[in-house]
Amino acid sequence: MAKKQARARSVAQKETAPARPPAPLSIPAEAALSFLKATKGAVTWTVLELANTLNIKRTDAERVIALLQAQGYVQAAEANGEWITTPSGETVSGAKAPRFDRESVERALGSLRERIKEANRDAKSTFKISGAVAFGDFLVKNRARVQAADVGVQLARRGDRGSDLHSASGAREELSFLRQLRGRSALLVLRPYVDWMKNRSNLNLL
Repeated sequence: MAKKQARARSVAQKETAPARPPAPLSIPAEAALSFLKATKGAVTWTVLELANTLNIKRTDAERVIALLQAQGYVQAAEANGEWITTPSGETVSGAKAPRFDRESVERALGSLRERIKEANRDAKSTFKISGAVAFGDFLVKNRARVQAADVGVQLARRGDRGSDLHSASGAREELSFLRQLRGRSALLVLRPYVDWMKNRSNLNLL
């Protein structure tokens, strides 16, 4: 009898134990905002689209949306299961009105790919490009008009002064190099590389 009561207490304890809190999200805010930026040319979007773009599970995508909704960056659409990016979401993500045709952006990325190869062959260049990924709404094939492509560029200083890249003067040199690499093209936005860029959908330029 005592054993049965002990088992009953054990079952009751399991049933009344508080549920474990979900694991913290490891998705940077910048990654989620990069998705919102790309929705500028869409009327609505879905949880699955966000999950596929950021390469995350659907359950994590739902949590991301809940956080974005709490901040007023997205709202539920009238259609069940679809979402709308709010004006606040467009502003915070840096979205612009899509005004370029996708083929022009793709050609600009092709030219950038060649400039990257040339820069890496130049032994006199201060930096070597060790990684470059492009992302944005140009990856959505049904978009006739798109925004400028974002390109994350990973740089390594030639020689033995790798730590200089993280100093204030090194950061200025890096930005100057990226401006030269971009040239005068309005179709590209070059920025320092961050790991989340390779985890989301992208076009590898190396």
